[in-house]
Amino acid sequence: MDWFPLYNSLRIAAVSTAAVFFLGIFAARLAGKLPRLARGLLDAALTLPLVLPPTVTGWLLLRLLGPRRPAGRWLLETFDLRLAMTWQAAALAAAVVAFPLMYRTARGAFESFDETLADAARTLGRSEAWIFWRVRMPCCRQGILAGVVLAFARALGEYGATSMLAGYIPGRTAVIATTVYQLWRIGDNAGTVRWVLVNLALSGAFLLALNLLETQKRGGGR
Repeated sequence: MDWFPLYNSLRIAAVSTAAVFFLGIFAARLAGKLPRLARGLLDAALTLPLVLPPTVTGWLLLRLLGPRRPAGRWLLETFDLRLAMTWQAAALAAAVVAFPLMYRTARGAFESFDETLADAARTLGRSEAWIFWRVRMPCCRQGILAGVVLAFARALGEYGATSMLAGYIPGRTAVIATTVYQLWRIGDNAGTVRWVLVNLALSGAFLLALNLLETQKRGGGR
């Protein structure tokens, strides 16, 4: 059994989750400082990939970053970076789809933070950066970790946008989701069942981790 789709899926999910972790936290903090109207517009823009069909998201990315499109051509000619039909393209697609989950979860965690703790740190002369990393983030860690788990699980199971932007190339861009479809399409039922079971095991593990985080959060709030 070729385990490349599992390795590639985990690699893509890890890279995309690392990207959306920082981007999601930054966007959540930015949104919290904006006026209500601007925050609503930013929310709508950043959450759009969550409500769009993944294939539509993938098509938009392909239209933007394809090698024959201005942005894709510029990246290819300037940095020799091809953002189509590569595993990096799959990571980008997974990051775009998973980003709203990290952003919304981080924003909810920050909104539930007790600002009196930050005010107390300011009276002691602490900088905003120190307050963010040493006070705000530790207090919000359960929500942040829940966002990380959700983003990782979403990136791991992504199919629509990934198949549009990265395709299915065995040994290069194949992931669990696209492998299941290809095996089913050619009638390899045994192979399909094996990868479905692998996917079920991974999904169950991440859901269990999320439930444990939520249990700890509720326990910490008592």
